[in-house]
Amino acid sequence: MTLPDPDALTDFGFEQVPFEEKTRRVRRVFDSVAGRYDLMNDLMSGGLHRFWKRFVGTLARPGRIHPRVLDLASGTGDLIGVLDRVIPVPALRVASDINHEMLRRGRDRHAHGTRITELFWVEADAEQLPFADQTFDLVTMAFGLRNVTHKERVLAEIRRVLCPGGMVLVLEFSHPPSAPVRKLYDRYSFEILPRLGRWVAHDEASYRYLAESIRRHPDQATLKRMMEQAGLARVDYFNLSLGIVAVHRGYRL
Repeated sequence: MTLPDPDALTDFGFEQVPFEEKTRRVRRVFDSVAGRYDLMNDLMSGGLHRFWKRFVGTLARPGRIHPRVLDLASGTGDLIGVLDRVIPVPALRVASDINHEMLRRGRDRHAHGTRITELFWVEADAEQLPFADQTFDLVTMAFGLRNVTHKERVLAEIRRVLCPGGMVLVLEFSHPPSAPVRKLYDRYSFEILPRLGRWVAHDEASYRYLAESIRRHPDQATLKRMMEQAGLARVDYFNLSLGIVAVHRGYRL
């Protein structure tokens, strides 16, 4: 077994930090923004994040009668709500997040008015999932992969907990292929987004990090290769909103 290099660094936005430090900083970011997270999602995307998550829902319609679903980086439970509407009940669903405060708000949000018959909220690290091999028919992850420290470990864990024939859907900010769109997107991300964070969430630094983390995230083709290297098969992706976001789909065969 190869021990990790204690001097190795990883990205936290545009900054290079030790691996363990990134995990602590990301947790602090989401502790800070949890109270205004849903409002900021609507403001930042002009409501488009709801369309993006509904698109994931259309891809997630399962062929099995009683699917077992794991939603990683579930946060306040937006995607769980979408899956609630498109997946037949009864169903077992697990909402998992490493951040206690985000998970608490999601649990409170879905305490009433849901069709879900079995919904469990699990505080867990996506790099070390506390679930047995081949547990889930579907794994989803929305806007969480770019924040983890070791993306390859998360992808390997997703494959491990998927049943044969199971599907994974990863929704994440990506890289617009058009140069003019990238230019406009950069201006919005680094000039407007931090100001929204300051005015609405009273936290400019966290939203500047979120903008930087998007730029550090692999592009569509690179993430596709990473999923294949993790052992996932038939990987493809769908660009949404001119490639500002993408949904990657893969299977465990």
